[in-house]
Amino acid sequence: MKILCITPVKHINGLCENLESLGVVEYHPDLTKQSAKGLIDSFDYDIIFCNPNKQNYILDDYILSNFKGTIITASTGLNHIDMVYCDLKRIDVVSLTTHYDVIEKISSTAEHSFALMMSLLRNIPSGFDDVKKCNWNYENFIGRQLDKLTIGIIGYGRLGTMMERYCKAFGMKVIIHDPYKGYNNLQNLIKESDIITLHVHVSDETKYMIDKKLLTHMKKNSYIINTSRGEIVDEKAIIESLKNNHLKGYATDVIEDEFDNIKNSPILKGVDEGLNIIVTPHIAGMTKEAQEIAYNGVVEKYKIRRKND
Repeated sequence: MKILCITPVKHINGLCENLESLGVVEYHPDLTKQSAKGLIDSFDYDIIFCNPNKQNYILDDYILSNFKGTIITASTGLNHIDMVYCDLKRIDVVSLTTHYDVIEKISSTAEHSFALMMSLLRNIPSGFDDVKKCNWNYENFIGRQLDKLTIGIIGYGRLGTMMERYCKAFGMKVIIHDPYKGYNNLQNLIKESDIITLHVHVSDETKYMIDKKLLTHMKKNSYIINTSRGEIVDEKAIIESLKNNHLKGYATDVIEDEFDNIKNSPILKGVDEGLNIIVTPHIAGMTKEAQEIAYNGVVEKYKIRRKND
């Protein structure tokens, strides 16, 4: 088989050998959308191996118009792939979305959510930036104490339950909203939480669920942590709430424009304007341990599916 790998993998223990056991692999982790289309149109690839974290384009009808193979993605989220088009053209997509035996071993994203929360609450990036200017004044960087705060966790799956465990270990009060798990607490969560953390997939139900109306009902000086997807929040409403001094801070590992031109992102423009925002480049799941588990795990899932077929 011919395999096109469009994400960095050579640093991941055992993965290159795992992929090469399937066939001939071409490694092109830095393709543009146009060059990806050119390769896929020119060669009859059986597999595209991808991951959303560095991919700056969506695998859509433009790229996949001549592709008839399988897409393998080492992720649970699928917003870097046009799934409607893939279903229409019967392009098989192998992901980790429902492979709980693999992903339950990965805690990295929940750990990153907690790290972003701590960084935001304790003003760590801005405090360090000030020290780099040879200042030594705490007054602008007074933080919050966890055991006096309430956190609202939206999404009570694998990551939400991990986040709950971490927060309770630090003495926080926890409110959960996940109607599919019997927790219909959104209104109370919005009203009572000092911090809201998001752990949901993008769907018609969750897209822009954190909108202008919801933000106005949040506690003044509250915070939002997002390691899900940029589309879960209305980013322009986030910026407006920060500018109006209602929302105190926003920390995110994802932006809506990450598969397009990130220069257009309202969030990154807000950073340039000095708003209280922390952004990391989609690295929540990018630990050595998590990558080894996820990337090798999804290849093994593909092998099992192929054997069963």
